[in-house]
Amino acid sequence: MANVLNVPDKTFTREEVKKHNTEDSTWFIIDSVVYDVSEFLDAHPGGEAVLRQVGGKDATSAFYNLHRHEVLIKYNDLAIGTIKGEKQSIITPRPGDLSPVPYAEPLWLTPQFRSPYFNDSHRSLQKAIRKFTDEVLAPEALEKERTGELISQDLIDKMSKAGILHMRMGPGKHLHGVNLLDGAVKGEEFDYFHDMIMAQEQVRVACRGFQDGNMAGMVIGLTCILNYGDKNPALKKRITEEVFSGKKKICLAITEAFAGSDVAGLRTTATKTADGKHYIVNGTKKWITNGVFSDYFVTGVKTDKGLSVLVIERGEGVETKPIKTSYSPAAGTTYITFDNVKVPVENLLGEENKGIYVILSNFNHERWMMACATIRYMRLVVEESLKWAHQRLVFGKRLIDQPVIRQKLAKMIALCEAHQSWLETITYQMNHMPYSEQAKHLGGPIALLKMSCTRAAHEIADESVQIWGGRGLTQTGMGRVIENFNRGYKFDAILGGAEEVLGDLGVRQAMKFMPKAVL
Repeated sequence: MANVLNVPDKTFTREEVKKHNTEDSTWFIIDSVVYDVSEFLDAHPGGEAVLRQVGGKDATSAFYNLHRHEVLIKYNDLAIGTIKGEKQSIITPRPGDLSPVPYAEPLWLTPQFRSPYFNDSHRSLQKAIRKFTDEVLAPEALEKERTGELISQDLIDKMSKAGILHMRMGPGKHLHGVNLLDGAVKGEEFDYFHDMIMAQEQVRVACRGFQDGNMAGMVIGLTCILNYGDKNPALKKRITEEVFSGKKKICLAITEAFAGSDVAGLRTTATKTADGKHYIVNGTKKWITNGVFSDYFVTGVKTDKGLSVLVIERGEGVETKPIKTSYSPAAGTTYITFDNVKVPVENLLGEENKGIYVILSNFNHERWMMACATIRYMRLVVEESLKWAHQRLVFGKRLIDQPVIRQKLAKMIALCEAHQSWLETITYQMNHMPYSEQAKHLGGPIALLKMSCTRAAHEIADESVQIWGGRGLTQTGMGRVIENFNRGYKFDAILGGAEEVLGDLGVRQAMKFMPKAVL
């Protein structure tokens, strides 16, 4: 039996419901459930006339032509019983459930299909993180996306306790011995497919600004300390413990107004003091994710002979200001000013003047994670569009009955499935290729994957809005997911390296392996 709404046991006949179409009493039926909206008429967002039009009637088709199913969950207290002898037929998803909609889940999660990449631990983690996302993450994400407020400490604490902050950093020793979602997976067996699952499942809340506000700065900033902080073990230990506990926040501060993808063109300077014990940092950073609330800034600076990376703690001379962008302020996008900031030389990551290696080491994983997220959001748009096309009535037909709509959906599905398959292929290589080899062989393919999936996102955003019409441009209601995707997908085409830069990187890496023979 499908999951159904929880309603009172009382039953009515359809004839009884018909009588409740008066000035004082308005009932109607949706999927065999009887609703009494007599006291709700004035509060209905569309006005009481809409509800009076369906008073005493079966409003199932009319309701789903205008509303999402979760509206019934929200107003479940208006349900007073069911129609005698009839049963609900429409599925009410429970937290953690897989979607029954075709192509709503990647093939490895679809019961009819098989995959060589995923084992029981991957499936266990997927179930656990989806339930956590549905029950804990989604309610706050939706609220903060709307209000623009920053992530709450309460949610950060819950993610820390569940080991989610640890897992978002990818495989590594930092996971060993950590309780991960009540034992859903062992830290020692956590691989890049587990990492992919973590990245993709949390995207399903469909809140692009909050998605970045949810500790994205940690994901790209703490990596540098984990990989290059061994010269100062005490600093590395302190920062990692504070960040994983959720007590302190961290971000990556590389981009400047003068230098975006051109990392070598940074103008923020770090000059050593006469005694050689400190750097004095001056300059600005722009578009820094999570910078508004961060305590640590992994900062790219120009030293005497090249590029270096310093860990700068919030304090005297560090000023942060929020930047307004086209997605939610919940992302914490920031303009940072460093004014004669005194930084101990021990806060240097890697070698002085060789910071480019610290920065580049981070790019592959960052770009791969962005591809994971973009592809999963694309799939969510496909799912929403399939559901909408099956329930929306136009010119006396469902949208899905129009050939032009089916063609649009076919294009969207094909783009989504192709990129998920490419992503899984690259992820398999990441699991079976030493880190040093990944930089050599996977930098180009990952760059091309990210470029291609953000181009696909552009196509899917465009086609989905055409399917949804005005609702695809509205931030609330039926088309919320579509509008949010359409407004936010372009961030992924810029952040982590613009499409043109990544495309060029992919081809230039291929050129290094071109045979010398003339073909």
